[in-house]
Amino acid sequence: MKAKFKMLLLLLLVPLFVACDKDDDGYYLNNYYIDIATVENPSGLSTFFFRLDDNKLMWVAATNFYNYRPKDGQRIVANFSVLSDKRATGFYDYDVRLNNVHNVLTKWIFKITPSTQDSIGNDSISISEMWIGSDYLNVEFLYLGNNQTHYINLVSDASKVFTDGKTHLEFRHNANGDLPIFYRRGIVSFDLKSLQATTSNKTVNLTIHVNVPNQVEEKAYSLTYNFDTNSALIKSSKITLPENCESVIK
Repeated sequence: MKAKFKMLLLLLLVPLFVACDKDDDGYYLNNYYIDIATVENPSGLSTFFFRLDDNKLMWVAATNFYNYRPKDGQRIVANFSVLSDKRATGFYDYDVRLNNVHNVLTKWIFKITPSTQDSIGNDSISISEMWIGSDYLNVEFLYLGNNQTHYINLVSDASKVFTDGKTHLEFRHNANGDLPIFYRRGIVSFDLKSLQATTSNKTVNLTIHVNVPNQVEEKAYSLTYNFDTNSALIKSSKITLPENCESVIK
């Protein structure tokens, strides 16, 4: 958990996070810790497992959201407190209390066609952070909008040919004709597992193209998707949340 980044995302409820000491694994014992994770909840219960991108598995032993029953595979940002260490059991890592939670927009790679080109859009958008955790490309972004729903997609365009041996994808934004009045922030996770079938290796070198504001050429982000057994170890330390941050994205 050495790589650091600042996460900007959407929450309706923002508790007060106070500093405290970490244990050897970086977890904030007896206090708040915030991290991105994937829900493991096939039965749709209010108590469930969630797996951090460093592969640690948490059991929600207590919760402040008894009616929250996330779907299996849903990406979340969880604000949790560690209650007890369960690593000695060999089944999972920690019992936690879920203090707050935010569903992260979770999507897949979209294969664009001429008929869907216009609906996908290519409006400019700013990238705050872009990283791969486990099997997901995670993107924090910033854009101008007002009151319309904006659409975010990770696009594969077979009509564009590249000869550098990399997999080229596009982070696309459709502002839906919205007025550029207020700055909005968001976060999205894209499932990359479909790329595993494109190579006999355990690594896919990615180039993500983005139409950023006030630039003539697209900006390109280079990342490596390693889906070997240790691929989940690309991870952050503590994540912070901004206040009064709203957005509507799909």
